[in-house]
Amino acid sequence: MIPQIHSWIDLTHALTEKTPTWEGRCGFLQTAIVKYDECPGDCKFLVQRLEMLAGIGTHIDAPAHCIPGGKTVAEIPLAALISPCIVINVSEEAHALYSIEMPVVEQFEKAHGKICENAFVIFYTGWGSLWEEPAKYHNDFRFPCVAKEVATYLVSKNVAGIGIDTLSPDRPESGFAVHQIILGAGKYIVENIANAHLMPATGAWCLVLPMKTFQGTEAPVRLLGALPNHSLL
Repeated sequence: MIPQIHSWIDLTHALTEKTPTWEGRCGFLQTAIVKYDECPGDCKFLVQRLEMLAGIGTHIDAPAHCIPGGKTVAEIPLAALISPCIVINVSEEAHALYSIEMPVVEQFEKAHGKICENAFVIFYTGWGSLWEEPAKYHNDFRFPCVAKEVATYLVSKNVAGIGIDTLSPDRPESGFAVHQIILGAGKYIVENIANAHLMPATGAWCLVLPMKTFQGTEAPVRLLGALPNHSLL
């Protein structure tokens, strides 16, 4: 049960035409199709059209993203989308070719206790500081990632999903092992997380609120961190 909430943290990047994408091209376009000054009468409307990639900005990868027959975005249980949140901070040591290995997780659990079942585990690398510089954020697919052994361990802990403040928990040379392990176990991945440095290591909750698209394999999310009354930052 979610405890009484003291405050909220928005862990979501706003979508713009400059939002970094996997392909390195513009993945989001917002245009006005009806403008205030075009409306007759006293009631004015601004009507917009959105054109975007499904996997844009802060977004969720459902199992179906790379697992045939896996759950789609709409099929992920709500209980998995409202979870206790774990934040593993590797920002001091992370670099473009850094990989989060098991000793990092072991040290975290030694300091903060075992990762609990149904937790949403965020890896904070600090890479999000480059968000407003898309070319540097993309960096020819060189950014901190997660080792497949860590993904396997988290699946054994029956976490709800994992998140990271980079384009992906995998770099292409890994063969997308983390995606295969996490999504193959029916869990989900959230990429391009914002403001994870404002979250405590333990004690908070996350609400992963994806756009509910029919048969969607990816979707933008509004990711919220919930800080209970007893959490002190």
